[in-house]
Amino acid sequence: MAALDGVSRVCRSRWFSSAPVPPSGQPRYVNGVLRAECLLAPGVLLAALQSIEDAAGRERSVPDAARTLDLDVIDAGGLVREDADLTLPHPRAHLRGFVLRPLRDVAPDWVHPASGISVHALLAALAADDTVPL
Repeated sequence: MAALDGVSRVCRSRWFSSAPVPPSGQPRYVNGVLRAECLLAPGVLLAALQSIEDAAGRERSVPDAARTLDLDVIDAGGLVREDADLTLPHPRAHLRGFVLRPLRDVAPDWVHPASGISVHALLAALAADDTVPL
């Protein structure tokens, strides 16, 4: 990420382990969040992330299939948008402990741009899950 033109000041969360969502016979995932300053438009950033996934051997077969790498844009400066190619904030981030726990590491004051709810309150409202730091 730090090597992308227009991306700087990259900060990474701790790594977390979680069961796949939705539940399946897939192995546990390793999750993390990067926070960065980015001059790229969100769609351009997403395209760059997908190029990184492709270089890592990502194959897009069926939704929720196991994957070598999955890079998402969770938030882009508080932008709220819904397009065919990109919805911001990520439409399910607020429901996933494996996103919110590492997000809290790098952005403890983060507030969901659409709901106005803090990352701490979103985590408190989640049902118990098995996301654990590695």
